[in-house]
Amino acid sequence: MTLTNHHSRTLRFGLILFILLLLPFQTTVLGKKRHENNSRRGAARAEKGKKLSARERRAARHDDRRSARDSRHGGKSRLSRRELRKQNAREEAASLKALERKLRRPMSKRERAAELRKMAAQRRREIMEARRRAEAARLAAIARQRAIDQALRNEVQGMIARDNTIGEDAQVRRVAVNALGNHAGTVVVMDPMTGKVYSIVNQEWALRRGFKPCSTIKLVTGVAGLAENVIPPAELMSASNHSRMDLTSALAHSDNLYFERVGTGIGFDKMIHYARELGLGEKTGANVPFEYAGRLPELKPGFALHRMFSYADGFEVTAVQLGSLVSAMANGGKLLVPQVPRASEEGRFKPKLRRKLDIDADVLQRMVPGMIGSVNFGSGRKAYDPTQTVAGKTGTCNGGEGSWVGLFTSYAPLANPRLAVVVITRGTDAHRHLPAAVAGQIYRDLSQRFGTPRNLQIATTPDDEEKDIAAEDDGEAIDTQNTASAVGKINSPRATVVLPNHKLVPDSSPNTVKRVIMPIQPRSNSQVQQPAAQKSTPAKSPLNAPIQSEVRPRRTQQLQP
Repeated sequence: MTLTNHHSRTLRFGLILFILLLLPFQTTVLGKKRHENNSRRGAARAEKGKKLSARERRAARHDDRRSARDSRHGGKSRLSRRELRKQNAREEAASLKALERKLRRPMSKRERAAELRKMAAQRRREIMEARRRAEAARLAAIARQRAIDQALRNEVQGMIARDNTIGEDAQVRRVAVNALGNHAGTVVVMDPMTGKVYSIVNQEWALRRGFKPCSTIKLVTGVAGLAENVIPPAELMSASNHSRMDLTSALAHSDNLYFERVGTGIGFDKMIHYARELGLGEKTGANVPFEYAGRLPELKPGFALHRMFSYADGFEVTAVQLGSLVSAMANGGKLLVPQVPRASEEGRFKPKLRRKLDIDADVLQRMVPGMIGSVNFGSGRKAYDPTQTVAGKTGTCNGGEGSWVGLFTSYAPLANPRLAVVVITRGTDAHRHLPAAVAGQIYRDLSQRFGTPRNLQIATTPDDEEKDIAAEDDGEAIDTQNTASAVGKINSPRATVVLPNHKLVPDSSPNTVKRVIMPIQPRSNSQVQQPAAQKSTPAKSPLNAPIQSEVRPRRTQQLQP
């Protein structure tokens, strides 16, 4: 009994001693765990920015925004600001853990905050260095592009100085050269009704060098789509669905997706057929040496077919070819030979017809509203002339060789086309629709000679000039009191625009249309109500019959048997 109590006291004493010896070690372990937990929670709070000052948080947000902007402009990483902050927080946490492993101890809150500030400063320095390198690269690229542009300008000025100006119109050439200025480009000004070339500025580029036509190829795509009934005849803009686009809006705003969809219905072979029909891929026959025939696409592996209809991939055209194309659209479907009148040529200028387009005239007419819209409110607004209606089409794309190419092909005035102007430029300023601005300056400077008020003349072709002269010799006058139907045909290249109480009288200017509109006094009722037997019978003319039938029907008197 005594032995048992003794052993029991011994065991209790040993257990108490063991607990006393274990207690400091347990306190140390628990303290370390608690400190680690506190450090971990402090790191989490530091990662969220709760332990940073307001100034440091603003600086961090500014760095995040700058990093996101730099990454977007650099094109390497397009992360959102939230994702970028998360990525930075992960990198900071990994850096802190690596530093704790290196120190072999947990870091205090103050040490963590100081380390985070160092990381933010380092990140700002890296961002600033990246921005400096990007800015230096941008300035170097600008300098290289300016050098290329200046080399092109110098090359073009030398070519213009070597142009053969024999037979060109001095006034038109002076206006075209001034409008082009010191830009690298070429200008062709011609008569769309006869093919007479008034001036070609930079003949080397206009006749002997091919350019990618860019969006001007949409004229060919539109004609092919209309002729093949891919574009519906009664295509209208839907008032409820603004995403739908018709032909007029697509031409005016140069919509690529619209013409790619149209091209899918046309196909490769039909597109090439209509391009050849409109004069692309062959020489125009101009009376100049060494003319370039251009190039048509070839269907081969890897060729992006849909881009052919909107971006003109695979095409190469000359400025003279575009002038012939737009002239055919202006004169009703006659593909004429561009000719520069030479001093050695004697007699009157004689137009040469290459062929009559196998395209319905209505198809060409349906392209006109979109070409007018391009100048009035679309991509060619810089060519707008308030004194006359200009119809045109712009084109802009990367033409290769490290430079942009810009094009503009057009004719004016609408009622009686007198000028067809084609402008092609290269360089950094080409994608700002510089060609349209050059053409607009030419139209405005020549409007007194070729524009208003002569845009209200009767549009005639050279074949009809002899008949018009004969009609004038007969002293014929046409009654035009009611002209609603005649004015309604203003979009036609052969339309006759006649205003009330006006008549047609001869014009003394050479090589021009022989009739202009002049005001006359209204006829009295006694003159209007004269018997038909007393009226003089006017001479027959192809220009008079449509006007008499549309404007005012003639009364006939039945003879008694």
